[in-house]
Amino acid sequence: MRSSNITNTSRWQYRIRVSFDLDDTLTSHCCKVPIETSLFPTFVHHWLGEPLRRGTKGLFRELRHRDCSVWIYTSSGRSPAYIKRWFLLHGIRIDGVVNGNHHHRAVNRNHLKRLPSKFPPAFGIDLHVDDSEGVKMEGDELGFRVLVIHPHDEHWIEKVLEAVATLKHA
Repeated sequence: MRSSNITNTSRWQYRIRVSFDLDDTLTSHCCKVPIETSLFPTFVHHWLGEPLRRGTKGLFRELRHRDCSVWIYTSSGRSPAYIKRWFLLHGIRIDGVVNGNHHHRAVNRNHLKRLPSKFPPAFGIDLHVDDSEGVKMEGDELGFRVLVIHPHDEHWIEKVLEAVATLKHA
């Protein structure tokens, strides 16, 4: 773990860098997953096409309070500019974005024998939060930390904060 880290997009120093997957981790199109309320009317959300999981705003505020840098790591083709803009519409600033294109370039640069679906160490990420057990298996195999959070887990925020607290004390 790094003792201090300065991101390119921020003047703040962070001790822990946490990334989150988007699909079925922070966004969900399942009508049974609670979503964040917004200042925007419903038709704007249909236009944006991405509901944000309830609790994300508060969790990200708390992570910043705990000196964490917040990143998005998605295998999708959404552009970093789109993702940052979408989070800004929810009042959230993201420190960095890794999309599918960035991921493939980094994995190829690291000359890995097996190409993992995600590889957080290439971006200095200490903890990755995802809904995929497969990503967790890759983390176990390649030596990076993954916390699996399921879309219907009501205690997901507490689990993320507990994982961050464990890293801080490691």
